[in-house]
Amino acid sequence: SDSQVVPGPTMFHLLLLAGVLLGGYIVLIQTLFKRSKCRGNAAMAGKTVVITGGNTGIGKATALHLARKGARVILACRNRDKAEAAIADIQQETGSTDVLYMHLDLASLKSVRCFAETFLKTESRLDLLINNAGLVADGRTEDGFGIEFGVNHLGHFLLTCLLLERLKEAGGGRVITLSSMAHRWGHIDFEALAVNKHLGTGRYSWQFFQAYCNSKLCNVLFTHELAKRLKGTNVTCYSLHPGVVRTELSRHVSLWQKIFIEPVARLLFLDPEAGAQTTLHCALQEGIEPLSGRYFSCCAVQEVCARARDDAVARKLWEVSERLCGLS
Repeated sequence: SDSQVVPGPTMFHLLLLAGVLLGGYIVLIQTLFKRSKCRGNAAMAGKTVVITGGNTGIGKATALHLARKGARVILACRNRDKAEAAIADIQQETGSTDVLYMHLDLASLKSVRCFAETFLKTESRLDLLINNAGLVADGRTEDGFGIEFGVNHLGHFLLTCLLLERLKEAGGGRVITLSSMAHRWGHIDFEALAVNKHLGTGRYSWQFFQAYCNSKLCNVLFTHELAKRLKGTNVTCYSLHPGVVRTELSRHVSLWQKIFIEPVARLLFLDPEAGAQTTLHCALQEGIEPLSGRYFSCCAVQEVCARARDDAVARKLWEVSERLCGLS
């Protein structure tokens, strides 16, 4: 009997596959992995900037750019050795001698208070507060909060509240908080927060990814409410999605995820320099003051879903956060 010959993949099929892959790649780099460039050029000489988590990734790239423009840059981070290595790099690249380290552990409200106290004693002005640090992990803070809610939102919330007066004194100060497009998948369960002191936790990656999304929604809502409270002052605030960036953010994920994420990251993810552009836009672009409270991505203001600009939820999150931090 005649056996059927199955034709092998022809050149046409291979070209078609290559075309589809290339097309997919182009679509991804035009959308999800789109690059942008900060055009803002505000003068920074004589101005003081605090960057949380400024010793690595996007924070370090931001610090480098602002130091090059003559700002006094304070890296607020946990690890002295990493911070000092970053400072040495920045000084070498920019020639700036005005970059310094101050200890801040966002997983400890006591540490946040100590940082603010030291800063207010030793620094006479503050022009930019960049709430840059963030993590994807499981566990608890020193005060018993879920680590992502505690570090990504609550530590930054307290830090901002404690430094606001100094920002107002400088005139034209800005608060910039790094959120993420992941905020779209976030939701805030106040009952769970009251009972468990977290917005999601769990051993599995999808559980702490959900908790991450929830914490990033907090960042957007915090900025939305902060803008209302800053009305009539000369301080403005912005939240942003930096892009999908290769950073140490995922240093706590499991090995198999790293094996999966690494090749994709190398091919598609932005480097920290590209990832810092929207932060720099919010820091240096003149004339964006009327957009206080808004969310930026790719160096432009973006609309957010209704959940991310819900006045009642934003106000409640603020009041709950004040209570949790011992401010009210």
